[in-house]
Amino acid sequence: MFKALLLEEADGKVSSSIQTLEESRLPEGDVTIAVQYSTLNYKDGMILKGLGRLVRNYPHVPGVDFAGTVVESSHPAWKNGDEAILTGWRVGEMRWGGYAEKARVKGDWLVKLPAGLTAKRAMAIGTAGFTSMLCVMELEKNGIDPAAGDVLVTGAAGGVGSVAVAILAKLGYKVVASTGRVAEESEYLQKLGAGEIIDRATIATPSGKPLDSERWVGCIDAVGGSTLATVLPQMKYRGCVAACGLAGGTKLDTTVIPFLLRGVRLIGVDSVMCPADIRREAWQRLARDLPADRLDAATKTVALEALPALADDILAGKVRGRVVVALGGK
Repeated sequence: MFKALLLEEADGKVSSSIQTLEESRLPEGDVTIAVQYSTLNYKDGMILKGLGRLVRNYPHVPGVDFAGTVVESSHPAWKNGDEAILTGWRVGEMRWGGYAEKARVKGDWLVKLPAGLTAKRAMAIGTAGFTSMLCVMELEKNGIDPAAGDVLVTGAAGGVGSVAVAILAKLGYKVVASTGRVAEESEYLQKLGAGEIIDRATIATPSGKPLDSERWVGCIDAVGGSTLATVLPQMKYRGCVAACGLAGGTKLDTTVIPFLLRGVRLIGVDSVMCPADIRREAWQRLARDLPADRLDAATKTVALEALPALADDILAGKVRGRVVVALGGK
């Protein structure tokens, strides 16, 4: 038996409740995990509210990531007692996810918990932090180093943005953080390492010019939409944008001019189907390069029962930093 947050659908409406389930309800897989922690991400908020048709099959256990201990395995790489992390692979969407005391998945999807990370801290990083590191790695691959110039982080107070600011600052980059609530978020973002905080209104409305003044050598864009469309003409020559967010919409109203005349590179970052070798590298980098004290200060731990109410807050942009969900599976 295990406790889970179960989503059910009736007459097109999604409802949630805490239920105690038999282990026979778990999906197929060769590794069973006693889940200790999961996270609340923006996508989780959408799923909990039944938005975006991210979930097609009900009943469903949401939670797009989790960390815990192997309690049963027929996979050669995993044995009982191993500590593991899972992000991506459509868990919490197409497959049952982390908002339960037990999870059953394919062993090939799991990553061993790196030395130096606890399960709780790994979920403070979570899918958002994992995505942030993938973005940082893309900037590095494209030659953006700390001496090159200012790096912009959009949606800086959110999950991806917060961790991106902390990582970039730890690595020595000059970080400019964009947020819609400068007065409320400045102290928080400065503690994460931001060198400058700007109002997102200054970069949320496209000027209509194919090229603007050069401002950014790199950008981690966690918003998309009109924000991304405004940033692209502001990139410096051979600048690079690692884009991972869709909160601002999927439409991109731009031209080829920044790409042709300035050689701007736009790299899409997807944490769902990321190859296993890159996935392992990113988690090792997170264990090494993310300042733990800053991460801990930006993390709040909640119980499973708190999630339905918090879904509204995260969708409204009221959740700052990281929210860890304590499961305590055994």
